[in-house]
Amino acid sequence: MRVTATGLLCLAISAGGAFAADDEDDEPAKPRVPNIYLDLRTIYARTPAGALGLGFGNTSVSAALEALAVRGGATLPNGSPAAKSIAVDLPLTVDVSDRVSLYGGVSGSTIDVGGGWSAFDITSWNIGVQADLFQQNGGNIPTIRLQSTLTQSVPNEQGMTNSLNNILEFDYALDEDETRGWLAGMQYTKTSIASPFASIGTNTILYAGGYYQWPSNWKFTGRVGMQSFGGAQLGGRTLAASFTQPTLRLDLDRMDDNDNRLFGITAQIAWTPKPAYQLTLRTPLYAVRN
Repeated sequence: MRVTATGLLCLAISAGGAFAADDEDDEPAKPRVPNIYLDLRTIYARTPAGALGLGFGNTSVSAALEALAVRGGATLPNGSPAAKSIAVDLPLTVDVSDRVSLYGGVSGSTIDVGGGWSAFDITSWNIGVQADLFQQNGGNIPTIRLQSTLTQSVPNEQGMTNSLNNILEFDYALDEDETRGWLAGMQYTKTSIASPFASIGTNTILYAGGYYQWPSNWKFTGRVGMQSFGGAQLGGRTLAASFTQPTLRLDLDRMDDNDNRLFGITAQIAWTPKPAYQLTLRTPLYAVRN
C-alpha cells in the first residue's frame, strides 16, 4: 500500500510541475502542487434477506456482502439472511489537474447477519483513475468523464474476488459556471472469483440525472437508472438469480469556491431484487487544497 501511495504522489507532483511549466506569461500561475487528500468515506448499508449489496459505485460493502454469500454458501434469493454493514474506504486521492485524479487505498468493514457484529477487518484494496476525456467549457458538446477502479479482496486466498468497475458519464452544463446541468451514463462492473466452482455475472447500470449548485456552494445531484445483474453460481447451483431492477442515488455536497468537496452525503436505494439501502458520508482530509 505504501508503494501505491508513493507512486501516486510522485506521479502527481511531476505531472503538476509539467502543467505549471506550460503557463503563458499573460495567464495566472497554476498551482505547482496538486490537491492531495484522504477521501474518507464511511458507509452504512442494510441489505434484506434474499438480496445482494449492489448498486452505484464499487464499495467495500458490496464486496463484503458478495464474499459473505459466496464463502458462506448461502442460497439467494430464498436462503440468505438480512445483513447490516459498516465500511470505511480510505483512498489517497491526488487531483493531478482539473481533468485527472488518481487514487488508491484500502477498505475495511464489519457485518452483522443477526448474530452480532463481526470484527472490523481490512477487506480489500483498490486503485483507480478518473479523467475528463473531453470538457464542455461553454460549448455544446457535454463533458465526457471516465472512471475506472480495480478492487481486490483480502486476504489473497481461495474465494478472493477481483472487480473492475468502469463508469462513463456525460455531463451537459446549462450555464457557463456549470452550476446546473444534466447527466447520463453507464456503469459496468466485472467481478471474478478465485474458485473453479463459483462465478459472478456482470453488473450494468444505465442512468440519467441532473445537478444544481446554489450560490452558497451546496450542490445536489440525483441519478436514477436501471440495474441489470447477471447472477451468481456456486458449485453448479444458482447462488443469486439474475435480475433487472431500478436504482436511485441522491448526493448532497458542500463545495468551496474552487469546487473542492468539503463534505458530502449520499443516499442510495437499489432493488436487488428487494430494496437495499446505503448511506455514505464523505469527509475528505486535505494535505494540500488549492
